[in-house]
Amino acid sequence: MAKSNKSNTNTGPDDDGTPELLPAPLAYLNPDFLNSPDGRILRILSEYAEPLSRFRREKIQDTVVFFGSARFASLPDAQNALTILEKPGSAKPAQSSDQPGANDGDALQAALKRAHAGVEMARYYEEARKLAHMLTEWTLTLPGKRRRFVVTSGGGPGIMEAANRGAREAGGKTIGLNIRLPFEQYPNQYITPELNFEFHYFFMRKYWFAYLAKALVVFPGGFGTLDEFFEILTLAQTHKLAKKILVIVYGKEYWKRVLNLEALADAGTISPEDVNGFTMVDTPEEALEVLKDGLTRYHLQPQPARPAHDEGPEIAKTLP
Repeated sequence: MAKSNKSNTNTGPDDDGTPELLPAPLAYLNPDFLNSPDGRILRILSEYAEPLSRFRREKIQDTVVFFGSARFASLPDAQNALTILEKPGSAKPAQSSDQPGANDGDALQAALKRAHAGVEMARYYEEARKLAHMLTEWTLTLPGKRRRFVVTSGGGPGIMEAANRGAREAGGKTIGLNIRLPFEQYPNQYITPELNFEFHYFFMRKYWFAYLAKALVVFPGGFGTLDEFFEILTLAQTHKLAKKILVIVYGKEYWKRVLNLEALADAGTISPEDVNGFTMVDTPEEALEVLKDGLTRYHLQPQPARPAHDEGPEIAKTLP
């Protein structure tokens, strides 16, 4: 007689003594299957279908995506961090020998250097917040049943938080596309709760960044920012998406030290016109004017009527 499985057998045997089987779990309710390699396709599809249903329910038509460093703090927070290092409980800056950890002078100087840089770079947090606020104020005046050019971020701290914060303070809905990482990145508090997403797969998160965006605003950042920036430039260069994506690079001083695309053009690895695939700006007001002009020209002109039942997001078509 086969050994019974307590999880799906009944304790009462049939007339012949064979244990009675209980119903097996439904496949889509079976966590062992869903979390297995065989269930990967369903997990991927879920990260397409579930966001799509929420975007449809919240009447999101398209987005403007803000990228930038997760490490920048607001100006008050950055100043407070510097003050703690410079004035650890005293009314005036302490001498280096009196600072906490003074026995490790190099570490202290490195921390002070980072704190001073944090105060300097906090301007980008405040300017991202201001730009998102002004952009949202403008989009709220646009006619139509669906929400246009909704401020979207990666959902975390830094520039992402600043963008969501500015949009929320302006009274608009704002999207956070977070990613589950080994070191937790929690969603910032300014995301609209109904539009707070968390992804397992980076490529599905990138899909929703790229396919809903009508514009990208790139603030100073590191590897993640560069990754998203160059991915959008590549999609534009290859004409893979059948839409115009505006790309605005914010902070000329920073990006001119980081980027040297002319070197790529000189080497023949990109075309000379690829260098002009984005617009550099230095103020929220300048960025807003570029956004309003481009979004109006390319995406607010009369469009073919959509079917009455189609209230979903405007996902870009892919060219063959």
